[in-house]
Amino acid sequence: MKDKNLDFLKKQYLHTPIPEELDSVVKKALKDGSEHRMKRNKLIKRTSVAAVLIVVFAGVLTVGINSSPAFASALEKVPIVGGIVKVLTFKEYTVNEDRFKADIKVPAIEGLENKELQNSLNEKYLAENKKLYEEFMAEMENMKKEEGGYLGVDSGYVVKTDTDRILSIGRYVLTVAGSSSTVFKYDTVDKKEGILITLPSLFKDNSYIEIISENIKDQMRERMKADDGFIYWVDVDENEEFIEPFDKISPNQNFYITEEGKLVISFDKYEVGPGYMGIQEFEIPTEVIADILVSNEYIR
Repeated sequence: MKDKNLDFLKKQYLHTPIPEELDSVVKKALKDGSEHRMKRNKLIKRTSVAAVLIVVFAGVLTVGINSSPAFASALEKVPIVGGIVKVLTFKEYTVNEDRFKADIKVPAIEGLENKELQNSLNEKYLAENKKLYEEFMAEMENMKKEEGGYLGVDSGYVVKTDTDRILSIGRYVLTVAGSSSTVFKYDTVDKKEGILITLPSLFKDNSYIEIISENIKDQMRERMKADDGFIYWVDVDENEEFIEPFDKISPNQNFYITEEGKLVISFDKYEVGPGYMGIQEFEIPTEVIADILVSNEYIR
């Protein structure tokens, strides 16, 4: 049952054709745009082409942005549109049974000039989510044999930042099986230079690990002092055997950059506090890290 489902999904993913109406809409729009350019003066030409592109954009999306894996290549034939569509749902895996629920959305980036980076990220997203789906299906089959339990997974994405320069995408996985866990992963891209920004690449040396970690600890203490509902594993009593206190961030700690150019460090559920705290984020004041930044291109 599992193999047949996966084979079907794979064939559907690899062989879905571009809808005929999509191709005709694109060709007609480009032809009409060309006729307008020949007949009108410069001012009217710009207005006409813009109007045509708006019609094409709306029409193409109406046909169905998720209707075909080859949709992206069709968009690239239309001027400007490729730069408008940043992130879309490329594929979705779903399971909806009494005790088993899965909703796994696969994001895809479109419009990057660096196609090698774009393809690399999109392949990573597809591979991650395909693996997640396969693991869910295998666990579901095992649980059916045991005739008990509940299993759920919800995976998707959010666009945290989308400016002329920065694109920050967060991908999350919420798993429910007795208890729940939540994991967030971020990718931050310099759209202008076509590069993936890593946390170490922002700084002159690895001193950022200690500096950022100490600032986060200070923020944790301030939050706990202001609100009894906040609990972080900092300044933990040494007698607490089952709690591992937060010491420092990892060199490649999860992060994103806000529209205002601020660095935000993110921790998964259970990483720095009890489960009810969920995902925890800390915005790092720029003045704290200004002296060790490589430049102020991203962080201001």
